[in-house]
Amino acid sequence: MAERINNFPPLPKFIPLKPCFYQNFVDEIPIDYQSLVKRIYHLWIFYCITLVVNLIGCLAWWIGGGPGVNFGLAILWLVLFSPCSYICWFRPVYKAFRGWLAATMFFSTNVAAAVFMLFPAIMFTMSAVGMFFYLLKVHKIYRGAGGSFQKAQDEWNSGSWRDPPSREAQYNNFSGNSLPQYPTVPNYPTGSQWP
Repeated sequence: MAERINNFPPLPKFIPLKPCFYQNFVDEIPIDYQSLVKRIYHLWIFYCITLVVNLIGCLAWWIGGGPGVNFGLAILWLVLFSPCSYICWFRPVYKAFRGWLAATMFFSTNVAAAVFMLFPAIMFTMSAVGMFFYLLKVHKIYRGAGGSFQKAQDEWNSGSWRDPPSREAQYNNFSGNSLPQYPTVPNYPTGSQWP
């Protein structure tokens, strides 16, 4: 195999950072799955664009008199979630499909090695399927708890999402009361009454 030079993310020449990953759909992904992996990649691009648009929206909100903390959080989300979602979400899917191609093509060269190469391909596939499954499960739990986009907007507009007693009550609903309940509050001497 020829030496592969990292080509992703494509960075302009004036930036001193170099690309971290090699990504080539045609060479590394089986032809049957190239369109699927490209769609997943385009979904990730759409997610990053959404984070940029969110940044602009929060800037407009701040300029319009809203809290500036949301603009700061939008910057953090863009800087943190874009690369993390690539590494933790898209790359496992990409590696799963790339692992299958490498293993199946190597069967003609060395069957024993190809069998061992199937293990990481299977594991990457299981990882990608597991991530998808748990994402659906969390979404189902959210929907089952009465969550909706409208409810989230109402909570955001009313400010109930940052109400400490409300958060504490929600925490107690999930975790139970962790402190023992005392029938009375102990009385302590005040001021100079201490021995």
